[in-house]
Amino acid sequence: MGGQRLPGPLIGAAGAADAVAVVALWQACGLTRPWNDPHTDFDRALMAGNATILLARIDAAIVGSVMVGQDGHRGWVYYLAVVPERRGQGIGGMLMAAAEAWLIAAGIPKVQLMVRGGNDAALGFYRKLGLERQDVVVLGRFLTATDSHLQKR
Repeated sequence: MGGQRLPGPLIGAAGAADAVAVVALWQACGLTRPWNDPHTDFDRALMAGNATILLARIDAAIVGSVMVGQDGHRGWVYYLAVVPERRGQGIGGMLMAAAEAWLIAAGIPKVQLMVRGGNDAALGFYRKLGLERQDVVVLGRFLTATDSHLQKR
């Protein structure tokens, strides 16, 4: 009488051949911004020795992704995405757990991520996973080759 259970995803590392599909997922989930080239972000993660992109697949179809990296002290999570029709099935939590396991295996004691202000759905999702707001302010600027303060150094 029970309903048919949907197959669970397999989680593994992305390869270069996954770039187009993964970037399309990020775009479909509204994670990209005009000032960041997602293809460059994908390539950097795969080429770096301190980062990876993990994918959730069901029947070879990519249904979720997470980019995870570390700076030797903290782990950072980016581009956690699940195809809209598969949300609410635990895939996001599985991807976050896989990212955390990757960081633990690298000896990294803390995971952090940034959520855009006003993204209440994402904040609620991460809160359910046990992440807490941190008392920090994120500062930044875009760097270009013409930045005069960088030329003087």
